[in-house]
Amino acid sequence: MDRLRPAVIICPGGGYEMLSDREAEPIAIKMMSYGFQAFVLRYSIKPAVYPLALTELAAAVQLVRSKQEEWHVDPNKIIVAGFSAGGHLAANLGVSWQAPFLEELLDGKKEDWQPNGLLLSYPVLSSGEFAHEGSFRALLAEEYSVKHTSLSLEHLVTELTPPTFLWHTLEDSLVKAENSLLFAEQLRQYNVPYEMHIFPRGGHGLSLGTKETANGGVHNIEPSVVRWPELFADWVEWNI
Repeated sequence: MDRLRPAVIICPGGGYEMLSDREAEPIAIKMMSYGFQAFVLRYSIKPAVYPLALTELAAAVQLVRSKQEEWHVDPNKIIVAGFSAGGHLAANLGVSWQAPFLEELLDGKKEDWQPNGLLLSYPVLSSGEFAHEGSFRALLAEEYSVKHTSLSLEHLVTELTPPTFLWHTLEDSLVKAENSLLFAEQLRQYNVPYEMHIFPRGGHGLSLGTKETANGGVHNIEPSVVRWPELFADWVEWNI
């Protein structure tokens, strides 16, 4: 087929210490059912430290864009998606794609790895009052005390940040919804288009909220959130 499709590059969560399988292939399969080309990035985690994973995600965007004809990808509709700590990684590229240090570390130009949109699912974003400290400690290791404030991503949003779809739950006690709320507030300040859904029920790490992505028993089954992929697909169609 000659049709060019939007692409989603998926960054699973895991606190920068592991990679959650429930937020990898099951998400890719769901995205494909909505007509996306889907890719899973198994980025470097602890003991690897910042900015290795960020450069890997930038290189992944660059690769997908360079293969646009072969892989039937619309080069202007490449979305980076992240779950939990993977949301920090995705959002970090969203706020930093134009940073000079990435051009120093990668071959090419910044437009090669510029994402056209962000999908942030219960993301780790802030290193302040509502931080998931463990993610930042795993990402930065011995440089945590020096660098963690500089990676509180709500403070790095600019008008160059791509349009963003966020979702979170009020009952998330591990990564509090304020992470998404603070980021969205800054998107609004810079007139960056966004859509956010704060669902009333459900804990952390819901993935699709279905039996297929549950973490044993009924944990992570939450019917109230299962519509988020549909909401995201609609958002992409009308906004990206």
